[in-house]
Amino acid sequence: MSSQPLLRLDNLVPNPGAFKARKRVGRGMGGRGKTSGHGHQCSRVTPRGFEGGQTPLYKLVPKIGFTNPNARRMVILNLDKVQDFIDMGRLVPKENQLLTLRDLYVAGLINKVDDGVKLLSKGKSKLKAKIHFEVSMASSGAIKAVEDAGGTVTCVHLNKLALRALIKPYKFELLPGRARPNPKIMPYYLDRTKCGYLSPEVQIRNLKLFGYVTSEELLQEEHANYMKAKRKLGLLSFQQPQSGSELLEEIE
Repeated sequence: MSSQPLLRLDNLVPNPGAFKARKRVGRGMGGRGKTSGHGHQCSRVTPRGFEGGQTPLYKLVPKIGFTNPNARRMVILNLDKVQDFIDMGRLVPKENQLLTLRDLYVAGLINKVDDGVKLLSKGKSKLKAKIHFEVSMASSGAIKAVEDAGGTVTCVHLNKLALRALIKPYKFELLPGRARPNPKIMPYYLDRTKCGYLSPEVQIRNLKLFGYVTSEELLQEEHANYMKAKRKLGLLSFQQPQSGSELLEEIE
């Protein structure tokens, strides 16, 4: 018989060298004691980048540029890409209705909105369709190209909350109203040449063409119908008080 002992649970041991003993640091003086083997530079007292007292490099190099905390990050949209999506059938502009950011988002022209969408005139010679754009900003070349094709451009101000309500209105039980632009950007939306929605000329034009100035009125109506359907199915946690006419319809 073999001289090896029988393998039992009480004599199981790892192979020699399978485990390395843990290095105990921070115990005692010097070496692996006081500074745990890292020396005085990594003793958590000397700051990183310390160069022995001389002026460090990051202080010798001048500062260049700055980060504007009030900058608006716009998603760029070019006219040639819009026409390509129309030719592919992925975007179908309506004749007497504004083409909103949600339409662009659903069609796949943009995959994010950040602080809004700016319309640029790249590939303006390809634009043949008559489109009524509603965007955050637009260049003068893009406005001229769209108007030459028989369309219009309306530049509206949408903050973060308004953008979320426009792109995903189903996430709100009570749809928030749109905020007015702050004083710094107010002149842009009052300018007729920029097609700002607060200019009287643009408001009169949109009222004649569509019956409304911006898409906010349509969005409010669409959201009200959606919430009414959910309310009938009992899917809302917040039950909006019914008006007198609705109560009379239920009684009848």
